[in-house]
Amino acid sequence: MLYYNVKTFKFKKLIMCQIRLFYATGSLASPALWRRAGRTHPTHVASIEGRENEQGEAPNLSSLVDPPVLSPPSVSKMQAEDMEVPLLNNLNDNGDRLRSKGKDVFKDQQKESESSMESPNLEFEYGDTDTLMAEISELYSYTEEPEFALNRDCFEEDFRSYARDQRWIDLSSEERRTYVMRLLDALEVTDRDKRLKVARAILYLAQGVFDECDAELDVLRWSRRNVFLLYDMGIFTALLELLSMEIDNSQACSSAVRKPAISLADSTELRVLLSIMYLMVETIRVQTEDDGPEWRAAREAFKTELGAPLYNGEPFALLLFSMVTKFCSMNAPHFPMKKVLLLLWKTILLTLGGFEELQEMKVRDRQRLNLPPLPEDSIKVVRAMRAASPPASAMELIEQQQQQKRGRRSRRSAFVDSLEGDSPFPKKQPLVKQDSLDTYNERDPFKNDDVRDEEDDPEDGDNGAEGEVDPLDRDVIIQPPPPPPLRPLAERVNFPKGLPWAPKVREKDIEHFLETSRNKFIGFTLGNDTETLVGLPRPIHESVKTLKQHKYVSISEVQMKREEELQQCPLSLGEEDVEETPAETLYLGMLPNLSQYVIALLKLLLAAAPTSKAKTDSINILADVLPEEMPITVLQSMKLGIDVNRHKEIIVKAISALLLLLLKHLKLNHVYQFEIVSQHLVFANCIPLILKFFNQNIMSYISAKNSICVLDFPHCAVHEMPELTAESLEAGDSNQFCWRNLFSCINLLRILNKLTKWKHSRTMMLVVFKSAPILKRALKVKQAMMQLYVLKLLKIQTKYLGRQWRKSNMKTMSAIYQKVRHRLNDDWAYGNDIDARPWDFQAEECALRESIEKFNSRRYDKNRNGDFAPVDNCLQSVLGQRVDLPEDFHYSYEMWLEREVFSQPIEWEGLLQEQ
Repeated sequence: MLYYNVKTFKFKKLIMCQIRLFYATGSLASPALWRRAGRTHPTHVASIEGRENEQGEAPNLSSLVDPPVLSPPSVSKMQAEDMEVPLLNNLNDNGDRLRSKGKDVFKDQQKESESSMESPNLEFEYGDTDTLMAEISELYSYTEEPEFALNRDCFEEDFRSYARDQRWIDLSSEERRTYVMRLLDALEVTDRDKRLKVARAILYLAQGVFDECDAELDVLRWSRRNVFLLYDMGIFTALLELLSMEIDNSQACSSAVRKPAISLADSTELRVLLSIMYLMVETIRVQTEDDGPEWRAAREAFKTELGAPLYNGEPFALLLFSMVTKFCSMNAPHFPMKKVLLLLWKTILLTLGGFEELQEMKVRDRQRLNLPPLPEDSIKVVRAMRAASPPASAMELIEQQQQQKRGRRSRRSAFVDSLEGDSPFPKKQPLVKQDSLDTYNERDPFKNDDVRDEEDDPEDGDNGAEGEVDPLDRDVIIQPPPPPPLRPLAERVNFPKGLPWAPKVREKDIEHFLETSRNKFIGFTLGNDTETLVGLPRPIHESVKTLKQHKYVSISEVQMKREEELQQCPLSLGEEDVEETPAETLYLGMLPNLSQYVIALLKLLLAAAPTSKAKTDSINILADVLPEEMPITVLQSMKLGIDVNRHKEIIVKAISALLLLLLKHLKLNHVYQFEIVSQHLVFANCIPLILKFFNQNIMSYISAKNSICVLDFPHCAVHEMPELTAESLEAGDSNQFCWRNLFSCINLLRILNKLTKWKHSRTMMLVVFKSAPILKRALKVKQAMMQLYVLKLLKIQTKYLGRQWRKSNMKTMSAIYQKVRHRLNDDWAYGNDIDARPWDFQAEECALRESIEKFNSRRYDKNRNGDFAPVDNCLQSVLGQRVDLPEDFHYSYEMWLEREVFSQPIEWEGLLQEQ
């Protein structure tokens, strides 16, 4: 931004000339020219990167050329408030203050530019979970560290009475089984304190008897052996009964509701039980090469047990879902929600399967439905992709422009030299206006090297004053720049080796293409006929052949078509054979309270999001991290602050992974099960919530250091604790990024993609909520998978963002072409799609809800009285049925007989004729 003080008309004209020269050449005249006018050289703050406006477009910088244009009425109040730098006409007597503010803005933008230029490639491998050690360490908060020693003391106190002067690792297998059986019997005592001590002893065994180990790997190995032993002895079933008792403990719930502040001590029993169960689920879930046949059989049995409706007629996950809803309804604020969510996520991951199991299930289902195999393995393709450079900021574009055009002299620069002599500033070529995308595409990139990278240049737009040309600039603009020397071909272009994805075409796309072609060449259509090509020219034949070669029929399309047939012909097609899969069982249990589960999860996600502000009526998710006594020193406060931030990050990680797993498994099981969960998410404002999550400095969130390595389990239990200092807490770990935060971001982007794919109304929600600048900032994270899902979200809304946005973001458009799957006849970049119709959110969602309700009614409503319900025509059966009559009927029975029977004439002839 250029700050100046205008006092005379002559000097004002000189300033206007200098501003034009600056925006045309990128440099100011030398101080000599300013000295001729008796003035000092103005402060030059090169900051043109403003916030994107409400259409997601770059700010109009052409209006800065002529200062009188920037009168207050010409700039709306909203734009004036949103601009990061002050307007030119805002200078007043306190110009020094504004000038210093402009310098600060310039420094901040320069720092942001440098950070974006130096952002490294993140070596991140996406998977179901992090390493086993990392997942176990996230179960415990740093506030729970003193309880590790308490668990050990409870175990040793009881173990000494059983095996004096012996260690657990020295016992034989039979002796261990005998001792575990003794602990199992002790769990049934009525004394609450004794039961808690026994549970702590069992937790110490599940934690790997860390006091008898010398290394962290030894702790994990013994934890694995003990967990399989505990499951074999039936500990999990006993813990489940105790957990149900604690959930139904009304006294604990009422006392927690009355407390002004809830701390770690209010959830002691629940935390111990949930910790044991989580260790068992997570340890048994992870497969290793050393697993014997017994452990593999135990894993399959445990998986079946958790997924079957064995616990009060419903799967184990439903019990945990009920804990989540009870917590969010403020009826049980003492529930340790982080442990509940982690256990719920890992339970569904074990029973339903992870991403690789999903891919295998999809392959099997396509074979069963006689569909062509998948064109590629999506997991392998994504892992092999490379990250693209993020879109350049305005500061980077200015530096790039100066480097490319340094040393070249235009006639404009020569004119300045004739006025002032030699100038120490580099001279710039005049900006060549890009008229349209068509002329840009017709240019030969090898003929003129001055065709610079115009992707994100804010000055490249249609908002310049095209009709007003300064007399000094008229001759300069007409003259073309001199041709530069040609460079070798290898330096000029880098051809990609191939597209990462095979193109796809839907049956609907082929039908639309043929309908358009027939209307154009023949004048009538043939409906959904995609085989008859009579009367169409030869190029149309070739096009249809190419489209059919890449036609892809999804499992969802087959399921929707089958459901439509079942709705139309319920009698002839008969009952549908529904396979009792774990996903089917889970959906059947979730269906009655599905909206409550979804709303509760989103409430927790909102409370844990870093962009959320603390409110008095918000949910307190810190009940299981706050100690009984609040910190009194600076070091304790820093430690608690890190623990709270880490606690929130783990909650976001668990919820995002849980929702993504549910959506993917339900979509594979049946598309309408997926659609009802998606619709509940959309109606509960999941789309703006995810956008709110990403409306932050995403690089800072991904590189956050909210962890203290020496306090992570099992490191803190095996090694001696060093003295913590403020410097060691601030340093954090040495990792390039935080695995859980990057994992959470990718999960949320995938959820957003699943909610909006092929949904025009939800895509328009992305546009209405101004998601384009938010998503574009997320491209600064140089990780291929995260960039892929960001580009997918940008692709589906590109046609609605306008031509100016596409011209200003050509680098993003190129990245979409390179990384996102191609739909052969999808002109997403030009806005010619038939779906670009007016936004009718309500009609589209209501039509989808109607299809979902028909599906649920046909498949799960067993007590419905439909038109096709069987009718009992047997006289004896009908007369023999017992009919419950109301009490007042007995008092008016005689009146009813008189009115309905005796007073009504009987036409015997008519009855005989009907017989």
